[in-house]
Amino acid sequence: MNTLPVSSRRPALRRAALATAFLTFAVLAGGPALAQTGGILPLVSVGEKWPQAQETYIIRVSAQNAGKPLGLEVYSPTFNLADYVDGRRGAGYFGDELYKRTDVFEGVFSLSGPNGLVTERRYGMNREHTWDSLYAGGLAAGTYTLKVSSKGDGKNSFALRTAAPFALETSDFSVNARDTEQTPLLAARLTVTSDWVGKTVGILNYDVDGPKEAETWVILPGGRRVNMTSSENGKTVTEKFNVTADQVGEWQVFIRVLPTTKQYSNAIRYSFRLNDQPITARVGGFTPPENIKIANQLLVDVVDPQGRPIPGASYVQIGDTTVRPQLPPGYVPVSSTILEGTGNVVSPTEIRYQPGYNKLRFVARPPEGQLAVDAVAIYGSQRIPLTGIPFEVAGRMLTTPNTVPLAPGDYPVKPTSIPGSTFTPPLAGRVVDGSTGRVTIEYNVKTEITLITAPDILNACDVTQLTATAKTEFPYRLPARLKLNLPTGWTSDYPLELPGDFSAGQPLRLKAPVRVCRSDTAEAILDPIDLRTTGVARVRNPGGANVTRNVQGGARASLAKTVEASVGGATGSSTGGATGYTVTLVLTVDSTLDNVRIGDPLPIGSGSPAVRGPIAVQGPSLANVNPRVDGDNIILTRLIPGTYTFTYTLFTDQPADRVVTAPDIGW
Repeated sequence: MNTLPVSSRRPALRRAALATAFLTFAVLAGGPALAQTGGILPLVSVGEKWPQAQETYIIRVSAQNAGKPLGLEVYSPTFNLADYVDGRRGAGYFGDELYKRTDVFEGVFSLSGPNGLVTERRYGMNREHTWDSLYAGGLAAGTYTLKVSSKGDGKNSFALRTAAPFALETSDFSVNARDTEQTPLLAARLTVTSDWVGKTVGILNYDVDGPKEAETWVILPGGRRVNMTSSENGKTVTEKFNVTADQVGEWQVFIRVLPTTKQYSNAIRYSFRLNDQPITARVGGFTPPENIKIANQLLVDVVDPQGRPIPGASYVQIGDTTVRPQLPPGYVPVSSTILEGTGNVVSPTEIRYQPGYNKLRFVARPPEGQLAVDAVAIYGSQRIPLTGIPFEVAGRMLTTPNTVPLAPGDYPVKPTSIPGSTFTPPLAGRVVDGSTGRVTIEYNVKTEITLITAPDILNACDVTQLTATAKTEFPYRLPARLKLNLPTGWTSDYPLELPGDFSAGQPLRLKAPVRVCRSDTAEAILDPIDLRTTGVARVRNPGGANVTRNVQGGARASLAKTVEASVGGATGSSTGGATGYTVTLVLTVDSTLDNVRIGDPLPIGSGSPAVRGPIAVQGPSLANVNPRVDGDNIILTRLIPGTYTFTYTLFTDQPADRVVTAPDIGW
């Protein structure tokens, strides 16, 4: 959009376009930027009749630059009514022009990012050029978009800058070339990379109003100048470059207003394309005049309770007077303070301030909970707490029991092995802000029990020793009780239970001498886990004898005799403390016999006489056998064919090898 001198009094609209590249406002040859009244090529926002409804700039914040002060500032954001009055430009003319005196001109600067709107400022009309801070603080990593739009029949010239290392990038933007600056001015910087070789870069200019108004060109790497055609009124010209290897590097786009211009200022649009697709370039930058101070500056700190900046934190400006912090997920607001300036603290997440210089601080704490980790030994039905057991959580080695402060989340707990036990990795511990999660490492203890019987073969009612032992490789003390269960026929005058503790290298032992009068099995039990084992002892039997009688032409009978130590041992005073034996006589006959005599002499020798107990009989169901003892003989009145078993208890004080006597049979 163009303006003519007073003699013409004819406002006219002009337009321009641009492709992707890196842009920066500065003077020729990259020297320091000059004051706003000279040496700068202002950006411009046109309210009506312009092909670009709004100006759009990109700011990229890398992870390593997150949180660094953005320092986004604008010169002349308001529409200066004194800049162009009645067809005449005022002192310090920057290019603000209103074509309808009754129109109200408004400009909006809106910065948004990954989390939405960051700040939005609306500027109206005044009679001076001001310098303002749009956003001074740090931003989280991401890509941010600054949009500038205008409402009203006119155009507003302005300049933008950011603090290092940030830059403003755009693919299509508008500038305002003024006749007060008839020196070469840098419009944009385009960085051409090696992967562009063989591709086509297009640089477009729109609405320059012909070659008598301004000239524009590009400086390629190495300093070679390539002139570009100046577009006519309302037209676009595209200059195409087939990129070669020697053109890799920075391209600089310049424009110079010619002495033959008939306009005070000329709105022009540049665009950049790579193979007809938008590419971005760097723009922006200014040095404020020495006689002007920044009108509004808002400095906001978002820190933790120790005063350290919170990574990824930022803030949002709501209109011109309200600020709210933007916190990383989970962070909890603590307080807000006005360090310098004027305003009201509404809440820990909102401050309302008066325009001017303000320094505000928001304090938030990181989300934090706790994870309590302990360990127990599973030992029967008992859960024995274990202390000093190493474990790993969140990359740290600690020992149980321990309560670890952690940010919310799920944390696997890695136990260490303990000899003599096994464990199943526990479920990850969950930490919630303001609360304590819990993880218990459970070690299943492995123990063993042994029972030694020595000797394990002995004479009837001799004494053996039982030794029950509880062992483990677990290094921590385990309470226990050892018990011995004796079968019938085994006796002991010693305790058969022993309470105590045992651990690795310190077994628990129970020893008991036991009198064994019959072959059987003892049992050892480890409480409280009810672990059992057995031990066997065998008693030597006195022996046996047999006789067979075969009558020619008659009957045949066989008799077998066995003697075993009996249960109960000595029977008391009636037997004089003699040892009891079970005598078994097995008689087999093949014919009916009458008056059968079984000879079964009792053992004799020094000491008390042997005693024969009552005789029990088992035989064929039809037989009616009633044995009668006659001295050393057992008399049977009548036998039918079959097998008969006679048992009785023999009490004698004779040695075991003299207990068995030879039987006989007759009829």
